[in-house]
Amino acid sequence: MTKYVALLRKINVGGKNLMKMDALREAFEAAGLKNVRTFQQAGNVVFEGTNANRLEKLVSQAFNADVRLLVFSLDELAKLTKQDPFKRVKPGDDVMLCVVFLFDKPAAIPKLPLKSTSDKLELIAIRDRAAFVVARRKKTGWFGFPNSFVEKQLGVTATTRQWSTVKKLIDFAQ
Repeated sequence: MTKYVALLRKINVGGKNLMKMDALREAFEAAGLKNVRTFQQAGNVVFEGTNANRLEKLVSQAFNADVRLLVFSLDELAKLTKQDPFKRVKPGDDVMLCVVFLFDKPAAIPKLPLKSTSDKLELIAIRDRAAFVVARRKKTGWFGFPNSFVEKQLGVTATTRQWSTVKKLIDFAQ
């Protein structure tokens, strides 16, 4: 049976749209999916099954909320990490690498890299339903918001995970 990863948008972020992972797992199981496991508290769900096409609607009904989610096969997600568009970026405490997963295909792909100087963000690549963003710490000590930047620049809805989280999620799913 194929393994999948579902990435939910805007849950358990900053104390908003709170969703317990046990309840989320139960909603996936009620949809007939097998070996359902959650990873961290940010809406990452690993599962097996073939009934993933109606999942967004079923989860929305279970939580009486407008829940958006993206489903990737484990193989698709692993392929993204093997391509590693960040390999030339020097890591450090002032650098955060992010993958912004896209719900739709952008109408147009901008010339890359695309930068936001005010938020210190740099969109360096777009591949396979994902945009790759390097975020650098601002003078305030905070990082900019890659999700908002990508949604605005590409005109699509998205959900973001840190690169390290995506790699850990793949290890967890395997």
